[in-house]
Amino acid sequence: MSKKISQNKFPKGWNEDRVKRVLAHYEKQTEAEAVAEDEAALESSETVMTVPRELVPKVRELIAKHQT
Repeated sequence: MSKKISQNKFPKGWNEDRVKRVLAHYEKQTEAEAVAEDEAALESSETVMTVPRELVPKVRELIAKHQT
């Protein structure tokens, strides 16, 4: 019996070529370049954080109020 090969599913706007380019970027990046990239992200006025799913609607509401 042969196994079926499953197709990769990519988010909208992504494909195998784009994934390969992103991977290549990070694989060739030196440690110093990675640190510089991380530090540049910290200088942004935005942040990324994990919140409990049940709080997502409230967080979105706060962001919408802040933007108006």
